[in-house]
Amino acid sequence: MKGLNSRLFIAFAIILLILLTGLGVVLGQFFHMIDDGITYQVQQKYWIFLLVILPITYLLSLMLSARVIRQYAKPIDLVTNTVEKVARGDYLARTPIDDLGNYNSLGIAVNQVARNLQETSILRAMEKERLKTLIESMGNGLLMFGREGSVNLLNGVFEKTFGFKRDELIGKTYMDIGLPTGIERLIEDVFLTEQVHERQIRNGQSHFNVYGAPVIGRHGNWLGIIVVTHDITKLVRLEEIRKDFVANVSHELRTPITSIKGFTETLLDGAMNDPSISKEFLGIIQKESDRLHVLINDLLELSGIEREGFQLHYRKVFVPDVVNNAVKIINGLLERKNMDIVLNNQSKIIIDADADRLIQVMVNLLTNAINYSKEHTTITINVSETYDEAVIEVKDEGMGIDPTELPRLFERFYRVDRARSRDSGGTGLGLAIVKHLIEAHGGKVSVESELGAGSIFTIRLPKKSA
Repeated sequence: MKGLNSRLFIAFAIILLILLTGLGVVLGQFFHMIDDGITYQVQQKYWIFLLVILPITYLLSLMLSARVIRQYAKPIDLVTNTVEKVARGDYLARTPIDDLGNYNSLGIAVNQVARNLQETSILRAMEKERLKTLIESMGNGLLMFGREGSVNLLNGVFEKTFGFKRDELIGKTYMDIGLPTGIERLIEDVFLTEQVHERQIRNGQSHFNVYGAPVIGRHGNWLGIIVVTHDITKLVRLEEIRKDFVANVSHELRTPITSIKGFTETLLDGAMNDPSISKEFLGIIQKESDRLHVLINDLLELSGIEREGFQLHYRKVFVPDVVNNAVKIINGLLERKNMDIVLNNQSKIIIDADADRLIQVMVNLLTNAINYSKEHTTITINVSETYDEAVIEVKDEGMGIDPTELPRLFERFYRVDRARSRDSGGTGLGLAIVKHLIEAHGGKVSVESELGAGSIFTIRLPKKSA
C-alpha cells in the first residue's frame, strides 16, 4: 500500500507540473506581449489560445489520471470488494486475477484465504450435520444444559419419551420443565457436586436408567451438564419374567416331589405292609411321577424351541390331514368326557410347514379345549384360507376366559384356573409352546373368549415359507 501511494503521488505531481508549466508559458507570453505594447487584437488572440490550450491540457491530465487510477486504484477496489464479501460470510467470492495487473499476488492470497474459509465452513457444516444425525439417531434420550442452567440441546427420543416439545424447553431451567422427580434430583446432584451420577427411575409403566455428567471444556472450564436416559423397560420385564419362571418352576417341581417324598416315607414307615394302602399310595406316586415327567418334557421342549439353532423341517403339508391326525390322538379324551368334534375343512389347502410340529400345536389346543369344557359339549374346528394364509379355528363351549387375562394367556406357567389346571394334568406350558411354534412358522395365534361362553383360538399360517 505504501508503494501504491507513492506512485500515485508521483503521477499526480507530474500532471500538476505539466499544468503549471503550460499555464506559466502562456502567462509569460501574455505578460511579455503587454510589455511590448501589443495591440488589443493580438491580446485577444492570446486569450483565445489560452482558453483552448488549458482545456486540452486538462483533458490530457484527466486521461492520464484515469489511466493511473485504472492501473493502481481499481485492483485495490476489486480486492477490497472481495474481502468485504468474505467478511459477510460469502466464501464463494473470488477476485478476478486477470484484472489486477501487478497486484495479482494480492488477489491470489485473498482468493486462497476465501478458499480456505470455504473449506472450513463446509467441514464445519458436515461435522454439525453428523453430530445432529448422531444425536437424533441414538436410541437414548439426550438433554443438555448450558453453564447458566438452561436447556440448550435435546433430541427427538427425549421429546417422544417424555412428551415434550423442543420449542417449549429451549432456554428453560430444569426446575421449570416438569421432569420426573428422579431426573430432577439427579440433575440437581450433578450441578451441586460436579460429579457423574447414575440411577434408575420409574415413570408410569416405563423404567429408565438415567446418566448425568458435567461437561468440562479443554481448559477445565464449566460448560454445563448432559443427561442421557436409557429405556430399560424391556430388561426389567425380562428380569421379572426370569424371576417368575424360576419361582414357577420351583413351585411346579416342589409339588410332585413333595408328594412323592411324603408317600414314600409313609410306605417305608410301615404302610407298605397294608396291601390296599400300599397300592393307593403307589398309584399316587405314579401319578405325580407322570406329572413330573410331563413337566420336564415340556420344559425341555420349550427350551429347544427357543434355542437359536432351532429349525423346522419344511415340506408340503395338507392342512386337513394335520387336523385329522390331531383329532385321532385326542380321541380317547373326547370319549372319556362324552364330547363331540365338528370338522369344517376346506379341501386342497396346502402350505409349507413342519407337519409334526403343527400336529403338536393342534393336540395342545384340542387338549386345552377338552380339559376346560364340560361333558357333552362340542368342539368345532374350522379350516379356511385367504390369498396367502391358511386359517385354523378351534372353538369350544367351555368356561371361557376373562378378557383381562387374555394378554398373559400365552406366558409360561400362566393359568386361568390353577387348581383345575393341576387336576387336569396341565403344566401351564402348552400355550407357550403353541405360540413359539406358530411364530417359528412365521404365523400368528390369537384368542377370543367370553366368560361362560367358551373360547376361540385362531391360527394364521403363511402358505409359503420365508
